[in-house]
Amino acid sequence: MTFSPITHLRHVDLAVPDYRKQLDFYTSTWGLTKVADDDGIAFLAAEGSPEQYIVRLRRGDKRMDLVAFGAASAADVDALAERLIAAGVTIVREPGDLDTPGGGYGLRFFDVDGRVVEVSSDVAVRQHRRVEERESIPVKLSHCVVNSPDPDRMRAWYAEHLGFRLTDTLWSPHMGDLMYFMRCNDWHHSFAIARGPHASLHHASFEMRGVEEYMRGTGRVKRAGAKLTWGPGRHSAGDNTFSYFHDPHGNTIEYTTELERILDEDAWHPGIHDITDPLTADQWGTADPMSESVAKEQFNDPDVLFSPPPV
Repeated sequence: MTFSPITHLRHVDLAVPDYRKQLDFYTSTWGLTKVADDDGIAFLAAEGSPEQYIVRLRRGDKRMDLVAFGAASAADVDALAERLIAAGVTIVREPGDLDTPGGGYGLRFFDVDGRVVEVSSDVAVRQHRRVEERESIPVKLSHCVVNSPDPDRMRAWYAEHLGFRLTDTLWSPHMGDLMYFMRCNDWHHSFAIARGPHASLHHASFEMRGVEEYMRGTGRVKRAGAKLTWGPGRHSAGDNTFSYFHDPHGNTIEYTTELERILDEDAWHPGIHDITDPLTADQWGTADPMSESVAKEQFNDPDVLFSPPPV
């Protein structure tokens, strides 16, 4: 049986030079709630999520500090550490108590591309609430997508070491496989790997209450002056809506809703979605067609690899 220690996506951590500008955008414009802010580090929660925070911002040179996932128990964290060490994976922080909001028990390590991954258990549940009808703020962090110059190797690594399963593939008759959608629970994807010129954050996606709230949020962020790079539309793989924006430092972030769920694991067979079919990118036909210029908007700057963040 495949070892599958990962239960869900927890948070994405970003470092940026203009910390105050980024913090203001994510709270005042994007709709997250600051739960802690201390000496250039802020922890931002979604009102509808039990996670203590879903984005961490840090003052520093631009980079993706880490992506964090949940585990069911401390025993699973320890078992994961043992397996990673045996496989020769570099551990950044040995399993131990966490000093971030909600506490918990976790470890950090490098993935095969060199980005930092955190896996934790026993984090206290945050008091959250139901997001109301027409309230256009994120309910939770939906998924994280990264760019990789070798997505085949990345897909195999996350499947072997973290137990992610392939759900669907975006494919081009000229370029081959372009994106792998990976799941760790019954959501279509919590993580995805895109073919890119370098390792970087492709986008982080935030779930809205429903289509009405998703559209209101899209309009609100547009009116605030954020750059809409693609959307609104509805993807084929995952069947979710999409509106992609750039934050003040050029990271792509997405409003989405109604992501597909895989309720019968045994009956699911990964599909191949041809991007030359217009319905693959956008079932509605409301967004600009997928093009090289649209794809480049998600390449981002090359990330800092095999170098852990200071905190």
